[in-house]
Amino acid sequence: GHLVSLVGMPASIPSPSGGALEIGPLSIHAYGLMIALGVVAAVWLTGRRLEARGGGTRDDASSMAVWAVLAGIAGARLYHVITDWSDFEDDPLRIVQIWKGGLGIPGGLLAGIVVGWYVTKRRGVDPRVMATCAAPAIALAQSIGRWGNWFNQELFGRATDLPWALEISDDKLPAGFAPGTTFHPTFLYESLWNLALCGVLILIDRRRSPRPPRLMGMYVLGYGVGRFWVEGLRIDDADEFGPLRFNQWVALTVAVLAAVYLVVSARGDAATPEAEDGAEDTAEDTADGGTEDEGRPDDGMSGSGDPADDDYVAADERDPDLRS
Repeated sequence: GHLVSLVGMPASIPSPSGGALEIGPLSIHAYGLMIALGVVAAVWLTGRRLEARGGGTRDDASSMAVWAVLAGIAGARLYHVITDWSDFEDDPLRIVQIWKGGLGIPGGLLAGIVVGWYVTKRRGVDPRVMATCAAPAIALAQSIGRWGNWFNQELFGRATDLPWALEISDDKLPAGFAPGTTFHPTFLYESLWNLALCGVLILIDRRRSPRPPRLMGMYVLGYGVGRFWVEGLRIDDADEFGPLRFNQWVALTVAVLAAVYLVVSARGDAATPEAEDGAEDTAEDTADGGTEDEGRPDDGMSGSGDPADDDYVAADERDPDLRS
């Protein structure tokens, strides 16, 4: 009888009673905490991948992350303020109240990647290799950071009675919805999508070793696709152009651009003169009594699966100043 009653109970995801965690006299904003945890996880993963690849150190990853994160937060906030200016025009002081939510990921990615690229190059590390190491780490950070929306009870989707529907406090309900209405947990959808994207990118890198920074292009494509369909479920106020929300247009645009880059770069790799010269050199070495193994490996496209080969290839991709 108990089993039947449990199965028959409507299930849903409860929302926290508040957006802050109280630890003694300290009050920690959960939104900021989740972003911080995401950053820590991303820096750890990037540094680990960078050292394993032989392209730099964890200190290089940490140094890059400091500036990239600061630029990313500023860019994300600026993007949100610009695209939702109606929420701030009557109270400009809200612009600095980041803990209350409101970070536009597209703006954060653009600013963070540009600044991270610049800082990495200044440290003498190949930014293409850093981007390859950071691609799955960015997805991991987003997967963790999205839980900040759950604490703030914001950016949820359309009303639904699915078993995993999200409960929202009465004071957070949008106008026109009755108390007790449950909604699509879009924060959870995007979190799981990004976590899966992180895993897929790591798997692709291990098995295929795409030429840097193509893995970053794959991340942008994967994120853009996921953000497009998740954004389509949201019901928060947003500018719309035609049948789509503004952020859907942005996601669609970056996904298409990433796909074009991946196709063009793949064709470029196939037609590059260096690849042809390398093949000729290998043939000459073989004719002279050498072996193909004595030839210089390519830039990570071999996919041999040998960790030792991977380390050699990765180290060879670094700037000339770092090869000594």
